[in-house]
Order: sequence, then structure tokens, then C-alpha cells
Amino acid sequence: MGIHHRVVIIGGGNAGLSVAARLRNAGQKDIAVVEPGAEHYYQPLWTLVGGGMADRSESAHPQAEVMPQGVAWIKDAVAQIHPDEHTVTLASETEVSYDYLVVSPGIQLDWDRIPGMAEAIRTPTVSSNYLFDLAPKTWKLIKGMRKGTAVFTMPSGPIKCAGAPQKIAYLAADYWRQQGVLDQIRIVLVLPTPAMFGVPVFSKELDKVVKRYGIEVRLSSEVTEINPAAQTVTITDNANESSDEVNYDMLHVVPPQSAPDWIKASPVAKADDPNGYVEIDPNTLQHVRWPEIFSLGDAGSSPNSKTGAAIRKQAPVVVDNLLATMERRPLRARYEGYASCPLTTSRRTMLLAEFDYSMQPAPSIPLIDTTHERRDMWYLKRYGLPAMYWNLILKGRA
Repeated sequence: MGIHHRVVIIGGGNAGLSVAARLRNAGQKDIAVVEPGAEHYYQPLWTLVGGGMADRSESAHPQAEVMPQGVAWIKDAVAQIHPDEHTVTLASETEVSYDYLVVSPGIQLDWDRIPGMAEAIRTPTVSSNYLFDLAPKTWKLIKGMRKGTAVFTMPSGPIKCAGAPQKIAYLAADYWRQQGVLDQIRIVLVLPTPAMFGVPVFSKELDKVVKRYGIEVRLSSEVTEINPAAQTVTITDNANESSDEVNYDMLHVVPPQSAPDWIKASPVAKADDPNGYVEIDPNTLQHVRWPEIFSLGDAGSSPNSKTGAAIRKQAPVVVDNLLATMERRPLRARYEGYASCPLTTSRRTMLLAEFDYSMQPAPSIPLIDTTHERRDMWYLKRYGLPAMYWNLILKGRA
């Protein structure tokens, strides 16, 4: 038997709940969120958990507590979207029809795309802050290391929180400095990009950070294979088309990422995108072929950095333009690609990198120079942003 709602939102993460709350605040009543998970996670905190600066429990709240009041929660997963029929099929084979659809299922971690990674993550010397269950393991490895080689990886292609692969390296390095063992540890940071960061002013600041810690940075490079039995990674330098093997005593991996497989197989995916993101106008966030469909967050094809800060700017645009579509008005709200990356550069300082589609700094805090490492920005990351997330963002108020 089918179910119908005027607005169906796929995904109960940051993007989905922010839009649901804003729609409710705007007086919309018939809204459903499709979300199978019983827990809701504030994922940016996982870097601090892995760095020994926060407890994992702080990052999780029951989904029932954060679901906006008056919103129907469909506790199921989506298996397929049928845009011409205005329906979605759930994993339980239930059909849900809609007048308007918001697609925000998040991003998929593709552990199997790098040979050996899925096996390595289950071994004692390898971890990843990209999983709630593994972030404490990262801290255990950092705390227990006194000498040897620590490798931190970042894959090519879009990933959520592109600064996270670097942040944990800096938190680890600063801890080892405090313990007096930094000079006994070789730190290798593997980045697919030609510079430390895509915005030059922030890249220059990060150049100073890696120099301070003596980190060996492999630019334009990626790990292409892991041998967990031998504890080696193959690092391929894409600029020079060469590869070498590095032995590790500790390895922090970040998997390649893409849209969920069912999105890739859906008509709403961008046809020429191997990662299968939902094809939307990068400014209005409306689907390019089905005007009743919008998408935001990590699964959208807009070329912004995939961060919570981007979602905070996208959510009001989606809601304004969705309401305009309902009322047959022109779409006037525009998203200009704003994203921010709070980069923890030590256990007491942070660099707040804010930018937009122009890849130029786009500061949002008056009278403060956020192009340099700052102590006050650390407090923002550790305490201010989590409080803002739970109390304002998920309630559609920020």
C-alpha cells in the first residue's frame, strides 16, 4: 500500500533535518523524512575524538530527539527514485509518492575502491575518523606511538570535509611534540592536490604548519594499494607517474567517496559523473530536469566543498526556492558555493578557511582575521559549532 506526502525528504542528516525544520517554520505541514538510522551524528567532532580532544558520545543523539516536530519520520531506506512517477521505492518495497522531493542522503564511503583498504581497516595498526566506531581507535594508535612511521591519506575526488585527512595529522603531530617523541616519528601526509589547500592564502599558512612539525607531504599523490600483512602502502605520484612503497607503523586512511549506489543507478544522477551525484543547478540547487526535485548536501553535484558549513548556506536556498516553485514564482535565492573548513592545526589552534565558488576567501566573522591560526577559533570548533549544530542548525534557526 502506498504512502503520499506533499514534501518527501530523503535523508535525516544535517541537510535533511535542516530543510525539514525550515519548511515547518515556514508553515508547511505535510512533510516526511525518510531515514533508517536510529542515531544522528555530528560528524565534524570525530576528528577531535580521533585526536583525543573529545568523547565520542558527544557526537551522537537519538534521531527521535532531533527530528523536527510535526514531521513524519519514515524509518526505512530508499532503494530507488522514479522521478517521472513522482515516487520513491523503499527497501521494504513500499512506494512513497510526493509532490516535491528533496534528495539529501549523504555520501557513500567506498572502502573497496583501493585494494587492501577494507581489509587493512580491520587490523590493529590502521584506523579512520570517518567512522563513529573507529575514531577512538585512532586516538589509541596516536597515544601508543613513540617511534616509527605514521601515514595519513586522502583520496582523489570529492569527499566530505576535505580538511579532515590533514587535521588528524596535525593533532597527532602536536601530541607527539608534547610527548617529546616527534623527532622519532616520520609523518607522511599523502594529498591528491597540487598544493596544501585550494585557496592560496590558506595553503601558505598550512605550508608553515607542516614545516613546523616536519611532516613529509606527498602532493599530487594518492595511496593506490595497501598491504596490511606487510604493513605497506603504495603511494602513486600522479604528477611524475611514479610509485613507491612506504612501510607504516600507524596508518590513518580516508576512503574514496561517491553518491550512494542507488543514486548512481537513478535517473536523477548526473549522467557523465562517475561518482553519480544528483544533477542540480549549482546556484538554485533545483534539479536540471525535474523542477519539483531539489538536492543539497554531500550527494548534490554542486561543485562546492562538501562541508556542514556548505549545508548551512544551502538549506535556506533550497527552502526559499522550493516554496517559490510551489507558488509558481521565480527562483530568486542563490547559493554561491560558500563552504568553510575549520582546520585544527594544533591541540589549541585552528585555521578557519572560508571560501566560495570563486575559490577566494569569504570571511563571515567581522573584525577577525581568520587567514591565520587562532586560539579563539579552536574554542569555536570545540564548543561553539557543536552547540550551534544541535540547538540552532537542526532547528532551522541558523
